[in-house]
Amino acid sequence: MSLIKQIFTWWNGQTLGTRFHTWRKGERVGEDVFGNIYYRERNGKRRWVIYNGLAEPSMVPAEWHGWLHYTVDALPSEQDFQPREWHKQHRPNMTGTSAAYRPEGSLLKGADRPAATGDYEAWRP
Repeated sequence: MSLIKQIFTWWNGQTLGTRFHTWRKGERVGEDVFGNIYYRERNGKRRWVIYNGLAEPSMVPAEWHGWLHYTVDALPSEQDFQPREWHKQHRPNMTGTSAAYRPEGSLLKGADRPAATGDYEAWRP
């Protein structure tokens, strides 16, 4: 990553300050399937992640999310984590894109709004 991006942007991996803090106090503990790298302080008090690319918190897998939020103390690399059958694969956040969810009646969907059903009564003071 270029030095200019590290100085002026926080959404592209890590800033210069984060890199310095990680070098000074961090201990690398693992990496996930998306290429995100996980750290903890040498004294064990703080935990953080350096994202691979854009800072997208939904890109943290379930096993690492639990470790980051102190739900479990064991690293996913130290235990045999098996995802449950109800765990879904990652889907990126599509908010703000043309692929975003738009319900029926949304002005952005371009469809006709459903007619009123008569169960709504306007408030009158």
